[in-house]
Amino acid sequence: MLIDGDVIKDIQPEIDVSDDTEILDASEYVITPGFIQTHVHLCQSLYRNCADDLLLLDWLRKRIWPYEASLTPDDLRLAAQLGLSELLLSGTTTIMDMGTVKHMDVVFEELVRSGIRAYCGKTMMDFGEMPPELFEDMDTALNSSQELLQRWHNAENGRIRYAFAPRFAVSCTEELLKQTKKLADEHGVIFHTHASENQGELALVRERFGRRNISYLNRIGVTGENICLAHCIWLDEEEKDILRSEKMHVLHCPGSNLKLGSGIAPIPEYLEKGINVSLGADGAPCNNNLDIFNEMRLAALIQKPIHGPQAMDAETVFRMATIEGARALGLAKDTGS
Repeated sequence: MLIDGDVIKDIQPEIDVSDDTEILDASEYVITPGFIQTHVHLCQSLYRNCADDLLLLDWLRKRIWPYEASLTPDDLRLAAQLGLSELLLSGTTTIMDMGTVKHMDVVFEELVRSGIRAYCGKTMMDFGEMPPELFEDMDTALNSSQELLQRWHNAENGRIRYAFAPRFAVSCTEELLKQTKKLADEHGVIFHTHASENQGELALVRERFGRRNISYLNRIGVTGENICLAHCIWLDEEEKDILRSEKMHVLHCPGSNLKLGSGIAPIPEYLEKGINVSLGADGAPCNNNLDIFNEMRLAALIQKPIHGPQAMDAETVFRMATIEGARALGLAKDTGS
């Protein structure tokens, strides 16, 4: 394998090189693409093991939102450093991070320092019950997000990129979601959100909008290849067809889904339909670790009692942790294979 700078130039049984080429003997190792996690929350790393045995909405309202509201810039820096260290030590070299509402420049600074490749955006929430520190009106949320984009998108020669991150339909107005999609399209960046993770969440969305999550997003025009949706556990057939036809991406987080008791996403069905699925550990408090090997193992095992031992074989899961993650982020020509 010939590496020139930060690019793999060639892979052949034998390669002629000049005398001054540095030779590294990796014969005792396996060389793989760097692993890609498409849904993490670095800001939550300090709250590991402190939000156990709760359903999603209680987990958010009683533990996670008060925690995020209390974060100082120094807290957030430590959380990012801790999360990034764990990710890098377990082989993850690319992430998509959903941040918190305030002090997000600190997270971007740590992303730059770490050397990881990252897509990141501040969380936006302009509706519902939450700590006042996390609430922003739509204009403030959009303007502050655009300021972060202008400062950090394509930093470090494109290693750091911005991704708009409205939290989910429960905590966002329709207009915020529509305006965010418009901005994402204008700037050519990703729209990253949660969808259909929990039955309680689904009930709130149906009560408020008269539709299920994906059907609602489709109605308001929040669809397309730049849409990345974490979880997607509770979808009906119409919604699955929307994901497929609109080429939207599913970010599968099996460890988080198990800990919160949210359910088991029908991943083999998504793959059979041609829907792209990648992996993420989500946040430390809903998983208690950020290890991609743990997510690969769980992604395989939880489907086998339902679909049989042949389901989710090792190659399929490995692809989800590498090239399918790259595809979700628009990086398939650069990494993942």
